[in-house]
Amino acid sequence: MQQLITASQVLIGPAQQRIQEGAVLIQDDTILAVGHRHHLEQQADENARRRDYPNSTVLPGLINGHVHLCFDTSPRFLESVQQDNDADLLLGMAARAQQALASGVTTVRDLGDRGGLSIRLRDAIARDELPGPRILAAAAPLTIPNGHCHFLGGTVSGEAEIRRLVHHNAALGADVIKVMASGGQITPNSPPMWASQFTAEELSIIVEEASQLKLPVAAHAHGTEAIAAATAAGVSTIEHCSWQSANGPDRRDDVAKQMADRGIYACTALSGNWRSIMKRLGPEGTEAMYGRLVWLAELGVPLIIGTDAGLPGSWFDDLVGTMELFEYLGFAHDRIIDMATFISATAFGIANNVGRLQRGYSADLIVVDGDPLTRLAHLRNLQLVLARGREFRASS
Repeated sequence: MQQLITASQVLIGPAQQRIQEGAVLIQDDTILAVGHRHHLEQQADENARRRDYPNSTVLPGLINGHVHLCFDTSPRFLESVQQDNDADLLLGMAARAQQALASGVTTVRDLGDRGGLSIRLRDAIARDELPGPRILAAAAPLTIPNGHCHFLGGTVSGEAEIRRLVHHNAALGADVIKVMASGGQITPNSPPMWASQFTAEELSIIVEEASQLKLPVAAHAHGTEAIAAATAAGVSTIEHCSWQSANGPDRRDDVAKQMADRGIYACTALSGNWRSIMKRLGPEGTEAMYGRLVWLAELGVPLIIGTDAGLPGSWFDDLVGTMELFEYLGFAHDRIIDMATFISATAFGIANNVGRLQRGYSADLIVVDGDPLTRLAHLRNLQLVLARGREFRASS
């Protein structure tokens, strides 16, 4: 079936190039053409479904680069992920994936689950058994005994176990290998956030093994030493990238410049709840947490946007809230939208299919009332969400 979607403007990306009085022509799940309204109206079949959205913008579907579908955002999320059976956990994950889709997020990268459930959900969505966004899945992240998120089942010790788990996750169908290069804040009695969990040699083994399997590596790294080791190892993305040490913030220009030179992306993994967090942190804490994003950008480190959705205060339907943090920090609107579309798609190796509106690409797009190039809040005014050409409604 053909669909012809017309609007006041179409943002095709990258740099959010716009077509005034534009249109997108879709055949089933694929974009046939993007251009001016009058040209595409002549190309469309007479039986095509035609929808016009005056005073609106068509743009690529958004990408959330860091979520955990197995976490339910509640205060008892750790208890739930450890105690719920697979069937109940999978149902909850499907519902949360649909929350993301209903907010205009057509792709999510799930960076840690239990038992590869995100892979099962990804495949069910791909088979059209239920609606949902495209999922890039990591399965259980590699961690040390009693390390950060060890309860997800990815504990390894020594080279043999490291190589074995990388192969195991690949055999499950993982799209990315996740490693907890440093500690975190949600796991009781585990190393602190700044502490390294793997040696530089072990991280290099993970990257080597993953590369042989043609898989990227995403490194959770709060600590500066862990960031430096992950960068030297050649990971694809560094999650959080918060530059911590036992003595406080520890930004290192040389490591950040190496990230930039090697094309290693920093994924923010920050919730949309940043306004209340800023009030709690005060000026000095705010600069340490959020000022680093400006610093990284100035040094040329490519940034992508994720929310760490699943943790309390990090919701699956609020990617726009995190995008507004970059608006607050002074980033240009077209660049922010690129970070949540084309740049993320490039970082994840899917830029030949999603992240822009172009002939032959997947029909993942949204229509919003207003112009998000003038105000990102317009991204909340959703009028249409298409994932692989299929319209999603929250009640479906």
